[in-house]
Amino acid sequence: MRILLLGDYSNYHACLGAALQRLGHDVVVASDGSRWMNTARSFDTSRRLPGPLGGAWLYARMLTTRALRGFDVVQIISPSFVTLRPARLRAIYNRLRRHNGKIVLCACGTDKAFMDLVCAPDCPLPYSEFRLPSGQVINADVLAAESLWQQGAIAQWCEEVYDNVDGIVTALLEYHLAMQRRVGGESLKYVGIPIDLQAVKPIEHPIAEDDRVRIFLGRHRHRQAIKGTDIMGQVAEALCRQFPDKASLDIVENVTYAEYVQRMRSADLILDQMYSLTPATNALLAMAAGQCVVSGAEQMYYDFIGEHHLRPVFNTPPTADGFEALLRNLILNPAQLRHAAAIGREFVARHNDSDLVARRCLDLYNSL
Repeated sequence: MRILLLGDYSNYHACLGAALQRLGHDVVVASDGSRWMNTARSFDTSRRLPGPLGGAWLYARMLTTRALRGFDVVQIISPSFVTLRPARLRAIYNRLRRHNGKIVLCACGTDKAFMDLVCAPDCPLPYSEFRLPSGQVINADVLAAESLWQQGAIAQWCEEVYDNVDGIVTALLEYHLAMQRRVGGESLKYVGIPIDLQAVKPIEHPIAEDDRVRIFLGRHRHRQAIKGTDIMGQVAEALCRQFPDKASLDIVENVTYAEYVQRMRSADLILDQMYSLTPATNALLAMAAGQCVVSGAEQMYYDFIGEHHLRPVFNTPPTADGFEALLRNLILNPAQLRHAAAIGREFVARHNDSDLVARRCLDLYNSL
């Protein structure tokens, strides 16, 4: 099967593409490398020139290149699969439709369907990056910005994509619930986040050696509030000052994917995010390496993936006080980290190994 993976978020398509190739398929990953992350791709969709000229150049290239033709399946990472306006995305999408087979949407980031879910009065999520369990609205400025997905041309374009793709795969519980609410049906399939266990080797250093916890926080410099990593950083810094002999902290912002992974591997405990119900790429990479993770891991997530025994993630409450209590306890009782580290890789192998995720995608492709 010839497969085009168009766009990328945090190495998702790059990792999936490598797995599909191992399974014998001809795969092209076309993306901007997740911008500063510089992830692997075989066709670059970066805007190489600044301003409108860069957009015009990319638009012309996407409309004229023969490299994006002749695929059995095209999987787009989002309705906004390249950084262009909706009208131009529509023209490129229509060309992809004319010159290829089936088109599949990968739901693995914020879009209109996700915003419709989290803003709905009957939202099934107990909390989100915009609402605490008490009902209190948080990150109001970010909410206003992300609500643009629900307005104007981009909202109309998202609806067109949902109605016209042949299938949808989802990366997280939250995105699956959003798409289930909007689309549903047999053409929707949860596949999870792919992690290449062959490439992620277990760390060699003992966890919390000498009972000193090395903490790592990797974050997007301009998306700290929505992930809660601003609060995580402040709390972790305060605790490391209070217990300098028991904990240290490394904060990394907006570096390449390769440097990010290298820095992360020196840590014992990875701080992922506060408001997610599920562990995402950072957390899964760390668990694959045999490290410990503070992230989202609510019971509804374990129920959704059918996991009834392994509990490797330290589920953080979505409040500063709750996170502070959790992190303090882990710093003062590092033996808990060693137990969690021992089962993390098994968890990833069971639910997120990239070959497993690729086979789930292929199941949907073949059903189409």
